[in-house]
Amino acid sequence: MNAAAAPPDKFQQALALLESGRIVQAQAAFEEILRKQPRHADALHLLGLIAARSNDPKKAAVLIGKSVQIDPSNPVAYLNRGAVLQELEQWEEALASYEQALALHPAFAAVYFNRGNALQSLQRLDEALASYNQAIAIQPDYHDAWLNRGNLLVRLKQWDAALASYNRAIVVRADSAVAHANRGNVLKELNRLDEARASYDRAVAIQPDYPEAQTNRAVVSLLAGEFERGWADFEWRWKVKHTANDRQKYRAFRQPLWLGQESLAGKTILLHSEQGLGDTLQFCRYVPLVADLGAKVILEVQKPLWGVLAGLEGVSQWVGQGVDQGVRREVRKESAAPETDYHCPLLSLPLAFKTRLDTIPPPARYLRGAADKVAHWQAKLGAASTPRIGLAWSGGTHRPEDYRRVPLADLIRHLPQGFQYVSLQKELPESERQTLRSNPTVLDFADDLNFDNTAALCECLDLVISIDTSVAHLSGALGQRTWILLAFNPDWRWLLGRTDSPWYPSATLYRQESIGDWNGVLSRVAADLQRTFAPA
Repeated sequence: MNAAAAPPDKFQQALALLESGRIVQAQAAFEEILRKQPRHADALHLLGLIAARSNDPKKAAVLIGKSVQIDPSNPVAYLNRGAVLQELEQWEEALASYEQALALHPAFAAVYFNRGNALQSLQRLDEALASYNQAIAIQPDYHDAWLNRGNLLVRLKQWDAALASYNRAIVVRADSAVAHANRGNVLKELNRLDEARASYDRAVAIQPDYPEAQTNRAVVSLLAGEFERGWADFEWRWKVKHTANDRQKYRAFRQPLWLGQESLAGKTILLHSEQGLGDTLQFCRYVPLVADLGAKVILEVQKPLWGVLAGLEGVSQWVGQGVDQGVRREVRKESAAPETDYHCPLLSLPLAFKTRLDTIPPPARYLRGAADKVAHWQAKLGAASTPRIGLAWSGGTHRPEDYRRVPLADLIRHLPQGFQYVSLQKELPESERQTLRSNPTVLDFADDLNFDNTAALCECLDLVISIDTSVAHLSGALGQRTWILLAFNPDWRWLLGRTDSPWYPSATLYRQESIGDWNGVLSRVAADLQRTFAPA
């Protein structure tokens, strides 16, 4: 360190305070040094570290930046400056700081590790992988480098390599709960459920309050059809940390959470949606059961679903954000929930009702398209000369990395002739609109679709073929014949190893036989289309 600008004993005393965790006293000591020697590079650097630890990365970046201007020979200062710039999401500047550190110290494993993190944030994934590899080559027992390397390989969908990386992280640090949990995530992707559960069990044994591991263990149980254990563990989902863009958020209520223990006779309960639109469509089936317990049910769901759920039995009052003028039935909407005795998220209702595979609530059909809208679509489509097949191939254009996406060109290439195809996609990028325009056998009504209209349109079709998205749930809730296209590692609700769904008796499941193989799925769908609708 460059401590020559201040008496060594003063600097060493300040450093000792910092190393002993006496942060306030250390900060005061370094500031006293700087009052006498404003260009003391090491004091500036360490004050920057204190600011970083105090969650003030902007101040930290300024202080460490001054330090390296005064003394450009300290690779550790460049490393720490890069770290705070990275926290400020100034990725390019952080990367430049790491490069300066490596120019001074080419064998600095921590710099290669941080550099890999910055490169990941810049979506330069191959370079990030090389940087992690370099960190590990220098320091083979670098646990965090093995861990982040595994995370990157997951992004690259290199599952076996990711698993090997997590295994090495565990060899280095057997008590790493996050490495065991991440290993479980990969094993779940590979449908190696027993091994995945063992990894989650180990993570939870090391860190019992690890909500991500608990929640993912719940998903494995639910995927395996072990509902009793799965529903209980699934309540950990509310403790998982989420980003600002995630839909699932913990909501604080004054009212107690109802999970089936208390009597609801004469009580009022708020049932509220969570997660996606498909989840609401699937689990709103429980609303009549709650009402049958003697409760007044107030239902809060996402605005796009107000109309299609308006006829759902058991609802006394609706709440939501804003007012939907297009609701097809007379349903009251409020901007905020009224006073209630209890609340329950929709996805906690299976736990409240102790749902098993053989007790999933009927009926097979619990939603209906509005009669006037059905008549509108029947008139618009005209008399049918061939079977009409609805198509939904994407879970949404806002998630381009989503596994719930079949390439439209691949889908169209596999569609056999002799059918009238109808697109049920609401969100269409311009490239897909162009593809549809060049394939007139697929009718495109994207500009006319909302959930009300889509429900009515589904009622006019002979079959709906959908990727795992809200359209599949809507069609299933309508009791419409539905073929659902599933990834190799599907969402937990579709279970494993079966072609039917206990949630939707009218559905048939088409599963990838290997990761990413949609062509095999589409070939089977095409063959079944011709077989199912062959002339008598």
